[in-house]
Amino acid sequence: MAIILGDNQYGKAESRVVRIVRDTARHEIHDLNVTTALRGPFAPAYLVGDQSNVLPTDTQKNTAFAYAKSAGIRSIEEYGLALARHFVNDVEPAEGARIEIEEFAWTRAVIDGVEHDHTWTRTGAETRTAAITVDATGEYVIGGFKDLVILKSTGSEFAGFLKDEYTTLPETHDRVMATSLVAKWRFDSASFDGTDVDWNAVYPKVKSIMVREFATLQSLALQQTLWQMGRAVIEEIPSIVEVRLTAPNKHHFVVDLSPFGLDNPGEVFIAADRPYGLIEAQVLRDDAPPAHDAWRFSAGLA
Repeated sequence: MAIILGDNQYGKAESRVVRIVRDTARHEIHDLNVTTALRGPFAPAYLVGDQSNVLPTDTQKNTAFAYAKSAGIRSIEEYGLALARHFVNDVEPAEGARIEIEEFAWTRAVIDGVEHDHTWTRTGAETRTAAITVDATGEYVIGGFKDLVILKSTGSEFAGFLKDEYTTLPETHDRVMATSLVAKWRFDSASFDGTDVDWNAVYPKVKSIMVREFATLQSLALQQTLWQMGRAVIEEIPSIVEVRLTAPNKHHFVVDLSPFGLDNPGEVFIAADRPYGLIEAQVLRDDAPPAHDAWRFSAGLA
């Protein structure tokens, strides 16, 4: 029997990069959490401690900050592509690079009814994400978001399910449906060269489509809702070939108020944070090009 080293990568996780654009009196802010990882001939570092091919993780961190200035941050996808291309093209041992980015949203402060030029407040919105992979097989961009908390008070059912001797859940044709959605979408690599996709326009469109499907579908199951979300995105945005969705079912149970002499026709609930159902789905075009290592994560930020 032989013991061998399998897949490996190394990098710098969660560098907090804040870029303020001061070109005009009205400043802009980009608040990122950036992870970089390199893939290549790094087995000697693991097997015998030979660091000769290892670009320090501290150098990767410095590069992320330097590129925030030199390349700018018009979108996290474009910034991630610039970083990944640099590591693969300019760092000779590196054969592949994985960049994962979270972007935290800020909202301009409003003073006397007017947006302030250089003051913001942190919002409670979802976190935008991007994962970029560049290697010998090509370039791959995955957009996404996480922690989009969404709830509808009706328009959801759960009935006709399989039952056995341990089943106690009653059927319902009118329930609260809520989740904290994680969504990721893979772009067709043929659709971009780093400049011809309007990344910042695609993001709100995907979000809008998903919220619309969640709201308007008379849902017989959260699984059905995820399918409809993913299918609608792919139908309406040709550059997207694959969507992956993860949705914890945030259960809301009707509280029994009868001990207090009160009726409760679906108006007062207890929100249970655990245990929870966890529903996942992959939706893709049947002619989607191979993803190769596009979904192989590093820190798992995106």
